[in-house]
Amino acid sequence: MNATNDPDVTGDSPAISCATCEACCCRLEVLLMGDDDVPERLTARDQWGGWVMRRLDDGWCAALDRSTLLCTIYARRPAVCREYQVGDYECLGERARLLPGNPAGTRL
Repeated sequence: MNATNDPDVTGDSPAISCATCEACCCRLEVLLMGDDDVPERLTARDQWGGWVMRRLDDGWCAALDRSTLLCTIYARRPAVCREYQVGDYECLGERARLLPGNPAGTRL
């Protein structure tokens, strides 16, 4: 995951960085791969028998510290999380869907 992304070329939106992140990606399903070293207590089987990050009843990743919105297993986070890019298309889409100002979104 990149630590920061520059503002968009129009200058209309502020830089998105880990410091301004609201953990929108921590509501996405995270499939675990063979090399992932996630503590077992934070994993679950999905409906097809694959391993995923366990999510709380409200949809948040079980590894997220809700008071800081930081990952409690950052050094051991799954490959999918490592590859997720701050400020890329998927990140911006999740932020638009979940943050205030989006008519269909809800506050985290």
